[in-house]
Amino acid sequence: QVQLVESGGGLVQTGGSLRLSCAASGRIFSSYVMGWFRQAPGKEREFVAAIRWSGGSTYYADSVKRRFTISRDNAKNTVYLQMNSLKPEDTAVYYCAADPSGYWGTYHLDGTYDYWGQGTQVTVSS
Repeated sequence: QVQLVESGGGLVQTGGSLRLSCAASGRIFSSYVMGWFRQAPGKEREFVAAIRWSGGSTYYADSVKRRFTISRDNAKNTVYLQMNSLKPEDTAVYYCAADPSGYWGTYHLDGTYDYWGQGTQVTVSS
């Protein structure tokens, strides 16, 4: 069993930065894929970024490329999402998720992930 706890959300002005953290308890195997998703009010949850726990391969949604960076610290069992040049449309609840299967082909699908955090609110003011 894996538990995920997100932190680091908050209120920031347009153009600002935030770093989200996702602390994982329990055994994270090297095969895991870790993802960040977000859900804005009235919208469906959408993929933001993913990283392979082993090797560190990454993938991003087009909307966040070159602004967001996903990374992981194996020793701390923590995944990060560095968000720069934030825009009002980035406002959402951000969720961390873990996929034990490690299949890289479906990293962008929320149904792939077995474990989810409770979410952290990010609000970008204009």
